[in-house]
Amino acid sequence: MREVELKAVLDSWSDARARLMKAGATANFAGRLEDRRYDTNDRSLASRDIVLRLRTYRDERGARAELEYKGPTGYERGYKVREEIGCTVLDPESIAVILAGLGYIVTRPIDRDIEQFELGEAMVRFERYPRMDDLVEVEGEPEALERAIAALGIPRGEFNADRLTDFAVRYEARTGKHAALSDADLSDTAPAVREL
Repeated sequence: MREVELKAVLDSWSDARARLMKAGATANFAGRLEDRRYDTNDRSLASRDIVLRLRTYRDERGARAELEYKGPTGYERGYKVREEIGCTVLDPESIAVILAGLGYIVTRPIDRDIEQFELGEAMVRFERYPRMDDLVEVEGEPEALERAIAALGIPRGEFNADRLTDFAVRYEARTGKHAALSDADLSDTAPAVREL
């Protein structure tokens, strides 16, 4: 499956949500999203721009998770494009143990509270990190993606194909504060944002 996405800083979560709902979007998840990116000790996946990720969604009903492979990043007409293959897993804790047993380690945790919507063939996700700007991510084929961006009411020029790290670096430069992309990053001893 091909992932096509753009991101932007979200100035007003409530205003953007209201515009999205007015355009006919349906909410499909609100809760916690925890990503654990895995690699080998020598970072052999990162050196090839490959992501192995265990993604867990948590809300009042419980947890569900997906194990995902993301191929090298490409760019087409200003969109970030990657191959993405995933499967649903019922027991994320067991999958984490299996990955560790195979020699993989967590190289980057990412924690955020999210609201996720569908608008036509596009997915729109609002993301709030422990300490950084709120972001909005839009995924879908270009035409659907552009319709969702228009519905959000955020200027098109605010959206780009940058990596999460780029948003964190800009936040740090603008505010002078250490960006926290995970709960662990809130520690005073947490390392600076690394390449994602």
